Amino acid sequence: MAPRPAVFLDRDGVVIEDGHYVGSVDRVRLVPGSAPAVAALNRAGWVVVVVTNQAGVAKGYFTDESVPVVHAHIGELLAEHGGRVDAFYHCPHHPDGEVAAYRLACDCRKPKPGMLRRAAAELDLDLGRSWMVGDRVSDLEAGAAVGAKTVLVRTGYGAEVDAGTLDRSALNLAGVVENLAAAVQRFELGRGPHRRDAGATSRTG
Repeated sequence: MAPRPAVFLDRDGVVIEDGHYVGSVDRVRLVPGSAPAVAALNRAGWVVVVVTNQAGVAKGYFTDESVPVVHAHIGELLAEHGGRVDAFYHCPHHPDGEVAAYRLACDCRKPKPGMLRRAAAELDLDLGRSWMVGDRVSDLEAGAAVGAKTVLVRTGYGAEVDAGTLDRSALNLAGVVENLAAAVQRFELGRGPHRRDAGATSRTG
């Protein structure tokens, strides 16, 4: 079977509201429209992968074991709308962390592309035909590093980014949109990865 393209999603600020170090299920709130958007990607045949920096582990705000619990809860919330994340990857590290075991400069913390490369190896993904949707420039840099097209959303920290300062070529940036649902609509991701003109770049936003 040929490698499959994926849509990589940042977590906080894209799929769920950025609550500033979300380490427990009671703090999880879906970004409006994100669940139907994930469901649309599923129906279209994309592999949907969440890649998220969780420096709260390194800083001692919550444990590494609590992260999969939060992800399971997110999965349950998405399932209520027919959505599914095929795999979650998280980086618990930070070079200035308080917890010694996680205090390091790793290759998985975005903007490094380690989580995307690991997903590609484990899930047999075609990174060059994939997309990365995030609310931070570091998300876009991670996506561009593996040849994926990137999209900046205005939810989360994306609201503070000056789009005019972004190097669209270096970031492989397709466009800047309001949220994940808008990304799926504008770039016609709901039509699937095998569409002949998939990946058309938008110069608006």
